[in-house]
Parts: sequence; C-alpha cells; structure tokens
Amino acid sequence: MKRLLQQLKQLDNKSYKAYKDIQGQYRYDNFDLYIDYVQGDPFATPSKIRVVIPRQQRHVKSDWLKTPSRKTATEDAFARIVGKTIANQKFSIKGTGKSGAILFDSPGQEILERSAVQINEGAITVCISVGLPANGRRINGREAEKLFAQAIPTIIKNSIFSLKDEQIIQAVELADQQDAIREAMRQNNWIAFLANESILPRASGVSNRPLQKAIPFQSPKENEVAVAIPYQTEPIKGMAIKKGITLIVGGGYHGKSTILQAIERGVYSHAKGDGREYVLTDPDAVKIRAEDGRQITGVNISPFITNLPHGQDTQFFSTENASGSTSQAANVMETLEAGATSLLIDEDTSATNFMIRDHRMQQLVKKSKEPITPFIDKIKQMRDQLDVSTVLVMGGSGDYFAVADSVIMMEAYVPYNVTSQAKEIMEEYPLERDKSAEETFGDITNRSFQQNTLQTKKGNKAKTQAKGLTKIIMGRTDIDFDDTEQLVDASQTRMIAEIIQFLDRTNGLQNKSLHELLSELEQQMDKQGLASFTTFKNQHPGDIARPRRYEIAAVLNRIRTANVQQK
Repeated sequence: MKRLLQQLKQLDNKSYKAYKDIQGQYRYDNFDLYIDYVQGDPFATPSKIRVVIPRQQRHVKSDWLKTPSRKTATEDAFARIVGKTIANQKFSIKGTGKSGAILFDSPGQEILERSAVQINEGAITVCISVGLPANGRRINGREAEKLFAQAIPTIIKNSIFSLKDEQIIQAVELADQQDAIREAMRQNNWIAFLANESILPRASGVSNRPLQKAIPFQSPKENEVAVAIPYQTEPIKGMAIKKGITLIVGGGYHGKSTILQAIERGVYSHAKGDGREYVLTDPDAVKIRAEDGRQITGVNISPFITNLPHGQDTQFFSTENASGSTSQAANVMETLEAGATSLLIDEDTSATNFMIRDHRMQQLVKKSKEPITPFIDKIKQMRDQLDVSTVLVMGGSGDYFAVADSVIMMEAYVPYNVTSQAKEIMEEYPLERDKSAEETFGDITNRSFQQNTLQTKKGNKAKTQAKGLTKIIMGRTDIDFDDTEQLVDASQTRMIAEIIQFLDRTNGLQNKSLHELLSELEQQMDKQGLASFTTFKNQHPGDIARPRRYEIAAVLNRIRTANVQQK
C-alpha cells in the first residue's frame, strides 16, 4: 500500500494516461488490492479493482459453501453488505468527470449467482469499479491517495469484516428451506408454491420492493398443502399449483396479474424480507406474450399457424416485423425448443386472435379461411403430449373453463378455488365453438444458429455491449428484447453480452442445435464459473450475473442478423 501511495504522489498533476503505471497488485494489512484495468480518461468507464481477502483473515465455513444454493446465498450476503456500505459511505473525493465514484454491482430482490463477490477455497474476492480522480485531464494524486488509503479500506472493514456469522447462517438456512420446497415440488408434481402470509404486490410499477400494508396471501383450502422445511418445527403451508392447466380469473384490479408476476419471478430465489421468499416456481417456467414488431428467424410455427396468404412457409417462418399472433406463436415454439416445461400467460399481453376464436367468429370466418389455430385448441395437447403445463390469467373468455384443470378466482387480492363452479357453468352453457381437427400438437423443430449470426465487429474491433436491462449492441446491430419479462437484473444482460462475444471468439455456434448450445453454456457456468466467458479470467470479470437458458435463447432469437438452419 505504501508503494501505491508513493506512486500516486509522484503521478500528481501528470497526464491522466500516466495512471496506467499503477496497474498491478498491492498488499494491505488484511487484504490484497489488484488494479486490473485503468480508465483512459476521467469521463470513461471507471477503473476495475479487486479486493482479495484471504479466508484466514475473514473465516468462511466450508459448510456454507456445501451446495450451489448455499454458496450463492453466502456470496449474496457479502455482496448485500458491501453494496449497502458503499451506498452509505461518507467519503467525498473530488475531481473531474467520474472522479471518486465507487461503484458496486449490488443485488436486488432476487438472489442471483453473480461475479461481484466470489468465494473459493482460499479467499473472498470483491469486485469494485472506481473513478480515478482528476483535475481536468491531469491526475489528482491527493484525492487518489484518499480513495486508496481511506475509502477502500474503510468499505472493506465495514462490510466484509463486519458481517456477522449469524447473518450468513440466516441466508444459508433460507437457501436450504427454498431447496426443500423445490424438492417437494418435484416429488409432488407442483409447478408453483405460494406460502401463506407472502406479500405478493410490489411497492410500485418501478419498484420491486414489497408493498407496505399489502394483504398477505392466503391459500384456498382446496389448494393448501404443508411442506416440512428445515430449521422450523411446523411445516410451511401455502398454495400448490399442480401440473396441468390452471386458470386465474377475476375482475379487473383484483390481483390476477399480481399473482402471475409473483409466479414468474418465483423461478429465482428471493432475499429475506422480500415477502416472496417462499414463492417458488418451476425453474423451467417461461412467461409468454405477444411482441409486435419482433424479428423471427426460421421458426416452425405450423402447430399454430398454417396456410398464410401468398404461400408463406410457416414450418420455417421468418419476418422482420411480426404481428401479435405470429410473434406469440413464435415465442411459444422457441420456448418449447429451449426446453421449457411450463408456460405463464396473461391475456392482457396476448394477441386476442391467437388465444381464442369464439363460436360466432367461427361461423363468419370459416376454418379454411383462418390460418390461426388458437391456443385454446392446443393447450390440452401440450399438457397430454408434451407434458407442458400452463398458468393462464384470463378475464374475458369463459371458453377456457372447458380446458382448465383448476380455476382460481382472485377477489380483492384473495384467491378462491372456483373449479367446481366453472365446471357447472360449462355444463349449463356447453361450448359452442368448433374444436381444431388436429389430433397431435405438431413438431417442435430444432434449429442451429450459424456462426455468421454473430457480427460483433465495428470496424476492426469486436465489441458486444449491454445497454440497460433489455438492449445489447452487437457490433453495428442493436438487439432489443424489451418484452423478455423474466430478465430481472442488468448484470444478467451484461452476462448475455459476454456470452455472445465468447461464442463469436470461440466459433461456439458451429453444428449445435440451440438446445445443445444452451445446455453446454449452463454446464460451463456450473463447472467453470461466470468469469470463464470473459476475456479477463484472472482479473475483474465485470459486473455479471447468471441468466437462465430461456433469456439467453430469447436474445439469440431476436438478433436481426440471425442465420439459422433446421436440424
């Protein structure tokens, strides 16, 4: 550290680019500091540093890392306190541009595997970004000394060395409980579990925090189950949604979309205090919606759409500007291709003509003139032939009562099981509409993306960069995926950008079906870690978090330069 401070004294008032001289490793009293990347000017992307704390300095019990979920929970507990400490730090480091900025990839409500804090057998590594201080385009050595001699050591002292073991144990025990519920779900063929007393509504449309004074969730008695979980004498009770077709109905503003949003976020574990800690969903559940204007490349949408005007091929369907119905059909087929076992759908974000054609419309527009086989005529085939379940929010069409295994009605945010009433209504008012004649769902075609899909070069330089949560710039091409609703953290988007760059660098798309490719990517994340996809494997890996295979697939499927072949 003394050597670093001496260097900063010597660099004071020199050209900003002279900061490059401080790259390297420095030993502090109880940690090592690695300066991996130095920004080119005070307005550029901040510099990347790592703080590496040997485990003999801050003991981490091996038991806390015993399972993948425990390890993620332990790293998340450290990351939360680092993020909170940085947000509350009082140091004022002055200068031009981003001088003195201390940035950290702090977790949100979900517990994700991320690179911000990494724990291995020997050390805890904390990845931070800092703005190196400047006066104009010259080095401000005194403020830099304050940054490295005071701010960084104080942050580490008040976070890594202040986190109590009890707090880590709480996080690990919650992870074990969530694992126990997931195991019960697998054994009992449930696709979702929502614990009683959960807080499902969020604070606002732009805040993912729990709503204060919300009505706690309470399962209908017909759907209530009890699950034994560790560290608790009484089993936890809540609503189980079984495999099959579940309809969520009710009037407007009574909580239908709220419960579906909780279910769609249940593919991730949530932190203590979120209100949805015990709301868990099939990890292979995917939210499906219409997406007007999206790119579609070589997707077999023929199970839903055939005989388009002008003879357009729906077994290898491509368009640069999809309609509501073709986009939703493609979203379903791409999701099934990627391996999904449950679909989550809200009629509010669906194409009406994709979801239903009622009896009167069928009389006016004959089947021979209508290319769309609506979802209602395929939903049971998906359940029976593909073992794919559906949770569907529906407020406008009672025709779906005929295909539902279970009907839940939301009334003032309270769920009621109305399955028997729905069946009675169907007996009194039988379905008039004509059913689709096809006996089988149809083919799910495997595709392979050709290597020239990935055009990452802009000039002579290859670059793929995430811009917020739902946009990636790949070379000269923008990839937009605004409606990919189960991406929850911009760090996941940065990880997908790294994966695209990795696949381009390694020619990783060659001769693999999309399903095989996604499985390989998951295996690499499991065995080699997130940093294995970056070019800085032994340095600051960037602020990245693990995405699911379905969101990776969603981005690849929206690349406008995509070139695919069916296998």
